Amino acid sequence: MEHSLGSNVSQHARHGRWRQRLWWSLWSLLVVLGLALGLWQWERGEEKRDYLARLASAPTLTAPSEMPPQGSRLTLSGEYLPDHTLFLDNRTHEGRLGVAPLTPLRGDDGRIWLVQRGFLETGTSRADPAVATPQGRVTLCGRWQAAGEGAPLFGPNHEGARLQRIQLDAWALDFAHPGWLHLEEGPGALPAWWTPSVMPPSRHVGYAVQWWGLALAALVVMIIGGRRMRRDGLPVEDSK
Repeated sequence: MEHSLGSNVSQHARHGRWRQRLWWSLWSLLVVLGLALGLWQWERGEEKRDYLARLASAPTLTAPSEMPPQGSRLTLSGEYLPDHTLFLDNRTHEGRLGVAPLTPLRGDDGRIWLVQRGFLETGTSRADPAVATPQGRVTLCGRWQAAGEGAPLFGPNHEGARLQRIQLDAWALDFAHPGWLHLEEGPGALPAWWTPSVMPPSRHVGYAVQWWGLALAALVVMIIGGRRMRRDGLPVEDSK
């Protein structure tokens, strides 16, 4: 009888210790996850703040020979190469679906620049788009964006005349610099859909505070619940 009672108490104690370990492990994971996500959002806010500061201080250049700083305002003169126009797929503007024409420009000095001209509405049609392109010499102004790593692709990038993301190797051309001009003024400009920054730094900071608040709440629940579980599950023999 006493042996059976002792066995039951021991089994209950082991079960209680297992539950406590599981409780502390799961809630510790949530705390660490909240802290990590909050730190990530905070760093994103700092990066966005630095990016906007660089845009504000970016120079105004005319057909620079060196790689332009990110966000520079460029003035380019030359002739469009309409036969090399491709279209960046799946753009939206004011609730409408369309593409962004990407037309190379041969500058007055012979160098080639890629120009993102704005938004062209296509609706849901998957036919190759078409866009009118000015002939002769033009002068263009816009923002420079350096090429970088884009979002991951799930399938081919080049489908007919459409691109899922801008990659300079889609053209058999030697561009002046790895990047493109977002056209703001000049012949061939269409309604602008691109903005340098979608989410302000304050939004990232707000998300960071929310994640850290959730981490703090998880920590409080972990401690209070863990203590209550230990108190409620403590065997009589262990309390002596």
